Amino acid sequence: MDFLQPTSWADALSARAAHPDAVPIAGGTDVMVELNFDHRRPPALLDLTRVPELREWTHQDGQVRLGAGVSYARVITELGGWLPGLAMAARTVGSPQIRNRGTVGGNLGAASPAGDSHPPLLAADAVVEVASAARGVRRLPITEFYTGVKRNALAADELIAAVLIAPAAGPEQFCKIGTRNAMVIAVAAFGLALHPDRRAVGTGIGSAAPTPRRAPEAEEFLAGELDAAGLWESRGALPDSLARAFGERVAAATAPIDDVRGSAAYRRHSLGVLARRAATWAWNDYRKAA
Repeated sequence: MDFLQPTSWADALSARAAHPDAVPIAGGTDVMVELNFDHRRPPALLDLTRVPELREWTHQDGQVRLGAGVSYARVITELGGWLPGLAMAARTVGSPQIRNRGTVGGNLGAASPAGDSHPPLLAADAVVEVASAARGVRRLPITEFYTGVKRNALAADELIAAVLIAPAAGPEQFCKIGTRNAMVIAVAAFGLALHPDRRAVGTGIGSAAPTPRRAPEAEEFLAGELDAAGLWESRGALPDSLARAFGERVAAATAPIDDVRGSAAYRRHSLGVLARRAATWAWNDYRKAA
């Protein structure tokens, strides 16, 4: 197995073009597990840990550009104010060691339906910036990035450069359940963002479909009901019946399976509960911020 270790973004793209069968590796929290269990034996590894451009993030013109190599630990400590939903999700990832090594870009590249960063990125309408040496940069809405179970829209010569996220104008929430309280793969996960500036709601569902996905019907329903009742302006209490109806629509948007971590029925029910709670928590935060 060859080991490629570029030290600049240009060199990384050149290496990717020359070795399209190489597996990119940043934190290694997914790839090394697959190698250790002999589930994967690629001809080459493309180590991106020495590419400084990937470890940078900026906040400009109301948008965060999060380099693909920024770790979960840095998301928590440096970006919690701008991206609270992603920071909440990052806090649930593995152990401190995993959070220090694992990256949002790596989570996107793995494209696991259970990846913790996917629900908040979906709820925030994130855009994935990818690049190749031959064609340059292109940007994909997060909803178009996932193409199947652990598959993404990257071409063979492309790498993930960054994620572009406009911080939500309102509160965000993230919650998940697992077979234990910590260091666990999600049985089900849910992200929510309130966008009062445009009277919209964003959602993200994890571990309950072949790919991470949104619940557009539930989003339109909740945003429309809040608008019709004048609650965006008045910031009155969120009726429990509305939160429950929202949860039911989120549950209906799932397509879960039975596996060793949980049944499809349990996942669907859990997503309804998680969505109801997330909506209530986020709305209460919105009222307090008045």
